[in-house]
Amino acid sequence: MSVIISGSTGIAATSATQSIDLPQGTTAQRPASPAAGAMRFNTTTNQTEVYSGTAWVVLSSQTYSVSYLIVAGGGGASGSANTGTGGSGGGAGGLLTGTATLTGGTNYSFTVGAGGAGGATWGIGTNGSNSTGFGNTSIGGGAGAGGNVYSGGNGGSGGGAQTVYSGITVGSGTAGQGNNGGGGGGGSAYYGAGGGGAGAVGATASTSGGNGGVGLTSSITGTATYYAGGGGGGVGDNSGGTIGSGGLGGGGNGTYHGAGNAGTTNTGGGGGGAGTYTEGTHSGGSGGSGIVILSIPTSSYSGITTGSPTVTTSGSNTILTFTASGSYTA
Repeated sequence: MSVIISGSTGIAATSATQSIDLPQGTTAQRPASPAAGAMRFNTTTNQTEVYSGTAWVVLSSQTYSVSYLIVAGGGGASGSANTGTGGSGGGAGGLLTGTATLTGGTNYSFTVGAGGAGGATWGIGTNGSNSTGFGNTSIGGGAGAGGNVYSGGNGGSGGGAQTVYSGITVGSGTAGQGNNGGGGGGGSAYYGAGGGGAGAVGATASTSGGNGGVGLTSSITGTATYYAGGGGGGVGDNSGGTIGSGGLGGGGNGTYHGAGNAGTTNTGGGGGGAGTYTEGTHSGGSGGSGIVILSIPTSSYSGITTGSPTVTTSGSNTILTFTASGSYTA
């Protein structure tokens, strides 16, 4: 392409259908001593920038849309004591999906919540930790409770509890993120209730342990995967009642006379309840840690991250999977 250089008009293309190609390079390749007014295209940030005399200034901000999945850590389940008790399952971590508009050159931080610890006795476990991103907070799963003393923990999804006893309540879920934990039935603490999941409430415990609530599926990575299932209830009845199964999406299974099973790592699944008859004390299962996943148009992907996310592709999108806290610069 030919150009005209004029003292009055500067550089002009000879045709309105043509364009001027600016110098291109990464942020690290910026000129060491640029003159004021120097212009270039930054391939790191995908922005056109000009040197003001003191700093590089973006001329126009590129924006693009990304999809996200944010799951908090699951709640820990209740343990059990040697009095014939079944611990209730932990609630799943809150699950949020949506889209966000990103501005080129802007840094976006993400927090991945840890799963809550299981209870050491027939008391209550520990709530999961929150996950955050794009100004949203997924609430950690509520802890499961057992016996006739403690209520279930509130959270993204609520922990299970034995509601047959006066003053004992199930854990409440958070609207748009999860569901309530299950309650007790049959007048017995032998059977732990299920923790709530992102897709359903935890099951009631009556003559068996309650199943954890099912999670929800997401295809953000290109493969349909369940996340945020509730933990199953344990059994302390010497007659051998059926244990509660963890909900699809990483919920831990309850146990019969043993320690509860942990929720699956990076699913936000609730921990499974323990079970004891006379043999001592068993701990509840811990909740599974959370996860943050971004689906970014590959044509806009900058490649600038912290926290070592896993990078894959699905169709025309680049997928960032954060299993620990980190950031992405658009």
